[in-house]
Amino acid sequence: MSETKLREQICLLAKSMFDRGLTGGSTGNISARTEDGGLLVSPTGTSFGRLDPGRLSRFDRYGTMLDGDPPTKEMPLHSAFYDTRSTAGAVVHLHSCHSVALSMMPGTDADNFLPPLTPYAIMKLGKVKLLPFFMPGDPAMGEAVRGLAGKRSAVMLANHGPVVAGKDVEAACNAIEELEDTARLALLTRGLDPVALSADQVQSLVSKFDVEWDT
Repeated sequence: MSETKLREQICLLAKSMFDRGLTGGSTGNISARTEDGGLLVSPTGTSFGRLDPGRLSRFDRYGTMLDGDPPTKEMPLHSAFYDTRSTAGAVVHLHSCHSVALSMMPGTDADNFLPPLTPYAIMKLGKVKLLPFFMPGDPAMGEAVRGLAGKRSAVMLANHGPVVAGKDVEAACNAIEELEDTARLALLTRGLDPVALSADQVQSLVSKFDVEWDT
């Protein structure tokens, strides 16, 4: 994909998520690999609903900023995924309400944040790691992701929001929306004893769709 088209796609997908209330105000950030191995990144303090393709932060393959507005303060978080997952072509971080709410609930499994309610979250995300609370912009968030050694494509920052890496920007956005939808289902059915997928059903999905799971 040409850089021009990639810039437009980043802004189109970001606006779609903003318009549907998946992140509000100037929250959230998004990045994607360019054909030459560089990065396009949403600037700091910008709204997903009003990103300008021509003002995205542009980095070369060595991490040197070339042009555009100053990047999001969460760059260490993005860099950690790119540096530890060779398949990462894009990273998205949202402040989506239902996933944040679920991160604050007692008894949540930190190693497997989402309950197995539907096949799609398993297929698109594998296991989601719940990380502790960090101050926004704290480089320690990136170090926590590096500590996973590339074994997770998605993490949930407690009291903050999800972060997902995908093969490209569309895949990353689809996966993070699946994370939010599953968190919403978990809250809607909380205390109602829903019939979740069985361990055998989960394992069948993992095997059939080659999901990263036993990590």
